[in-house]
Amino acid sequence: MPALQRIVVSGSSGLIGGALVAYLKSEGHTVQRLVRRATVTPDEITWNPKNGTVDLEALAGVDAVIHLAGAGVGDKRWTKRYRSEILNSRLLGTTTIAQAVATVKPKVFISASAMGWYGETGNRAVTESDRGGDDFLAAVCHEWENAADLAGDVRTVKLRTGLVLDPTGGALGKMIPLFRFGIGGRLGSGKQWWSWITLHDVVRAIAFALEAPVAGPINLTAPNPVTNQEFTAALARAMHRPAIFPVPSIALRIAFGGFASEMLGSKKVMPEILTNAGFTFDYPHIGAALEVLVDSQA
Repeated sequence: MPALQRIVVSGSSGLIGGALVAYLKSEGHTVQRLVRRATVTPDEITWNPKNGTVDLEALAGVDAVIHLAGAGVGDKRWTKRYRSEILNSRLLGTTTIAQAVATVKPKVFISASAMGWYGETGNRAVTESDRGGDDFLAAVCHEWENAADLAGDVRTVKLRTGLVLDPTGGALGKMIPLFRFGIGGRLGSGKQWWSWITLHDVVRAIAFALEAPVAGPINLTAPNPVTNQEFTAALARAMHRPAIFPVPSIALRIAFGGFASEMLGSKKVMPEILTNAGFTFDYPHIGAALEVLVDSQA
């Protein structure tokens, strides 16, 4: 059994962060959360990414730092102002945390990134050794990961996370009500590849990276990506509902602006490093994953 650790987490109020904190505590680890206000409980540590400050004294002696904070890319339309917020929330926060990590020197620093790093991949499968893309989110991810390198000689893991599936939030949380009322369907052509992973396996993979001999970027995606059409068909089967109302590309662009390019774009991302390191996915196939996730909400 791995040794119990003292672990600091940023972004603990998010979908992944909340689940991760609960999991780590259930495993017996001591978890402290970074908060952007005065602390009110012993499990909190104050930081201010805009000012570039963090309570270094409170961080002293920590075993691991997991940095997940950042503005959601799908939360709002991509206006010029919100694009700046997406980038700055990642650069300022990651720079602040990475510099603190370089000072207090935990055993490992795990920092969020995203599969957006690869840009559009079409039908080409990519792994961690492949080149990055050249669109907006790819540029954000490049700068985001570069900021994490400020941690210096501390073992640093960069999580290139795929489409995280959980019925309580994210893309799946928004799709389930549509399918429940029989108005779900493929997005655009449906031929674009979606590289997905359950929240359950995301949390397990992050915990795995605390101890596993991995460093640099790792793809947090299930080993069997699917097309959007395959995804929506599997969701329809799991919910015992039809999937007969495709959403035209133009409607997505009107509704979501720049983020529509991520929903319509194709990313076939393979978890080579995780697989080679011995990580086993509890949910490697989309059909079984969606059956479990939908049943959990019944």
